[in-house]
Amino acid sequence: MTNPQEWLEFGQKFHGHKCPAMPMGLRVGATAMNKLGVERAKDGQILALVDLGDNHCATCYADGLQVIMGTTFGKGNIKKTHKGKWALTLVDKASGKAVRVTPKAEAMLANKKTEFFSEYREKGIPASKVPDEVVEPLVQKVIGAPEEMLMNISEVFDYKLEPPKDSFASFVCEDCGEMTVEEYGRVKGSKKLCIDCANK
Repeated sequence: MTNPQEWLEFGQKFHGHKCPAMPMGLRVGATAMNKLGVERAKDGQILALVDLGDNHCATCYADGLQVIMGTTFGKGNIKKTHKGKWALTLVDKASGKAVRVTPKAEAMLANKKTEFFSEYREKGIPASKVPDEVVEPLVQKVIGAPEEMLMNISEVFDYKLEPPKDSFASFVCEDCGEMTVEEYGRVKGSKKLCIDCANK
């Protein structure tokens, strides 16, 4: 069983500051892995589909997910769906099984009613500048609260994945000299170019 408490210190170092959203990601990720019966991904064994968008509150949550599940941008096994929510669908590629875990609205709303949000974050103060005595109790509440208070957990269900389309084909752009993945290349006249050089 994956224990989110064991990942808190590393998660905060990776993330760069203390806040309630990153530990919520630790909790949700651990719950999803434990329910699905999978381990932290060393390669691309699991896929995390996260309903986050861009530039909204609590996107720090994704760093908690990455830390605890080993689903990373570099491995390509975490993807945002851009729905502006915080649900996680975790897929075990080998079995084709998945689980959906989402923080409860009540828990998220309770966090937003705290001094951390009202007196600091909503006034534009970066999370790293919030006094520890304000943020630490909130972090401990999230990391230590009973599972049933924090999240909704689906039953395990079947999930059909599209076959992977990984490509190792690449070329050197004839203008800038940078390596470019072939499917992103452009031909302009007689030159093979990257997107940036083709758009100049």
